[in-house]
Amino acid sequence: MYNAVAENVLATAGTVCWCIQLIPQIIRNYKVKDCTGFPPMMMFLWAASGIPFSIYFLATDGSIPLRIQPQLFTFFCLISWAQALYYPPVQLPKKKLIPRVASFVLISVGLEVGLILWLRPLYRRGIEYPMLIVGIIASILLAVGLVPPYFELWKRKGRVVGINFVFLFVDSLGALLSMCSILVGTFDVLSMVLYAIVLALELGIFGSQIVWYITGGRKIIKQEKLEARRLKEAEAEKASNFSQENESSDSTQSAIFVDQNNVINSEDNEINEKGK
Repeated sequence: MYNAVAENVLATAGTVCWCIQLIPQIIRNYKVKDCTGFPPMMMFLWAASGIPFSIYFLATDGSIPLRIQPQLFTFFCLISWAQALYYPPVQLPKKKLIPRVASFVLISVGLEVGLILWLRPLYRRGIEYPMLIVGIIASILLAVGLVPPYFELWKRKGRVVGINFVFLFVDSLGALLSMCSILVGTFDVLSMVLYAIVLALELGIFGSQIVWYITGGRKIIKQEKLEARRLKEAEAEKASNFSQENESSDSTQSAIFVDQNNVINSEDNEINEKGK
């Protein structure tokens, strides 16, 4: 049954989720400064999908939230992509990273401006198939962007590494809310297929981690924690020994200095006695 209020509420909530979902991942990358397991290609494809999404919603005179969402999404994807290229394991130098990101921004701005100016008049005259093609391209790029993480899962026997689960949860929630908005509102087959694919692929990542944890991952995590604790204890012991060595060295040098002063004083006394 059609419900306009529920459709708007659910669609708005889904849009908000798809605006901010990458913030936890960006914070995690910055703190850890390591993007092992977080594929750069995923973020590149998502950032690329933001271009046709922006063209679609701007050229079809979409609502203000729908016009803003692709811009924010692309912005955060660009940050995540740059982090994945800059931090290990890729570690691209800044002199190579900056031109790549700048080139992407310039190309995306050029495409958006040019295609919006060309396609908007066509859409307003009732010629809708070009916008349908743009929407399909955007949906394909977004869905394909979730394929690279599965190669990372395959490398690590199903373990999720480098991907923040808060980011994944918020993104999945956005897809689910958007699906619900379509079910209670105007049904759109293309949008439903997109949201369903995204939700299925992200649930697959969650499922992979759960299966890995149940089938032996728990023991591996315990071993890693024990190893990390041993390393910390070894480093603390090394630092303590180094401090003790420095203190011993300082005391030895002080003793030598005192002995030298005593020798000098005794020599001065002998000279004074001879002079008398």
